[in-house]
Amino acid sequence: MKTKVLLLALLSGFVFSVSAQEFKPQVGFSNEAGYKTNFKKNKAKDNWFISIAGGASVLFGDQNGEADFKNRLNFAPQFSVGKWFNPYLALRLQLNGGVLHGFVGDNAQLMQHNKYMAAHADLLWDVTNFWAPYNEKKVFRLIPWVGIGYAQRFKTTESAEFARTESPTVNFGILTAFRLSKRVDLNIEVQGSLLNEEFNRVSMYHLTDGIGQLSAGLTFKLGKTDFEVLEPMDYALLNDLNGQINALRAENDELSKRPVSCPECPEAVTNVVNNYVDNVVYFRLNSAKIDKNQQINIYNTAEFVKENNAPIKVIGYADKKTGTSTYNMQLSEKRAKAVAKELIEKYGVSSNQITIEYRGSDEQPYSENNWNRVVIMRANK
Repeated sequence: MKTKVLLLALLSGFVFSVSAQEFKPQVGFSNEAGYKTNFKKNKAKDNWFISIAGGASVLFGDQNGEADFKNRLNFAPQFSVGKWFNPYLALRLQLNGGVLHGFVGDNAQLMQHNKYMAAHADLLWDVTNFWAPYNEKKVFRLIPWVGIGYAQRFKTTESAEFARTESPTVNFGILTAFRLSKRVDLNIEVQGSLLNEEFNRVSMYHLTDGIGQLSAGLTFKLGKTDFEVLEPMDYALLNDLNGQINALRAENDELSKRPVSCPECPEAVTNVVNNYVDNVVYFRLNSAKIDKNQQINIYNTAEFVKENNAPIKVIGYADKKTGTSTYNMQLSEKRAKAVAKELIEKYGVSSNQITIEYRGSDEQPYSENNWNRVVIMRANK
């Protein structure tokens, strides 16, 4: 007897030596690399951005290489709008335009002032949030991208007439983002576009014409700016279970205060007969879906019922702080029927042994509100 008490005290002290910690959602950061992490799907209105930038552009192709580089430079405004679907993948639409200086002649005698506009849709890949843990407060991010689009050069009549041209485009680039605040980034971007060979109406039988561009600007974030890591269970349920652990710890603290040895006492002989055995299935808020970690409770109950040929009541409940009384009655019915279905179809309990009851939120078996999102399986011995 003394040995049993001592072992129980030591075991209780080891198991409950540290209080269970409260779980908090991971919002704005992850502990593992982004590609190893599941994120909650954001809403349609969240994680949008717009960018305004400007810089210099250069037209590549044909006889442009004969001109001085400074004469080939042009001011290039750009505007972008897009949306991040998770911390490392986004889609955007970018508009570019302005003037492109093209040159004609072996010595670049004639300069074209080509006015143009272009639009392209791009897939952005944030490699810093993909390969490293995601952190919304990260100061620097590197974002390569690829896209496809359309460009049009308008008709020019300076010195010589060059008709309007248009071309599909293949676009690519690298965007760097420097965090200035929660909603504003400073961007520096280098990009290129490949066009058909006669975009500037000069054919030298090259493979393509091209545009290179370097720009700087600001990005403004709209709606919700961060992402939340997707956890396998809801935090309310985890915190409820941890509360139960802490309550058990408090109850078992008395064991550690007992003396190592105590007088031998005759073992009491009792004749206690339990008429029923209860087991519980916990549910998430507003859900009648059975979580995988609750299947063991259903399995154990089914085995007891089959071994003892015992009848069983399956009683559904709902917590009273969410939903109306009518809605909660329906929810508790769905929960009870879901558990009964598992007992019958998955674990082979006869439907003749099962009685289904549902009591909504008007009756609360537990004093803690959140604990009442349950189905109680009551098997008679």
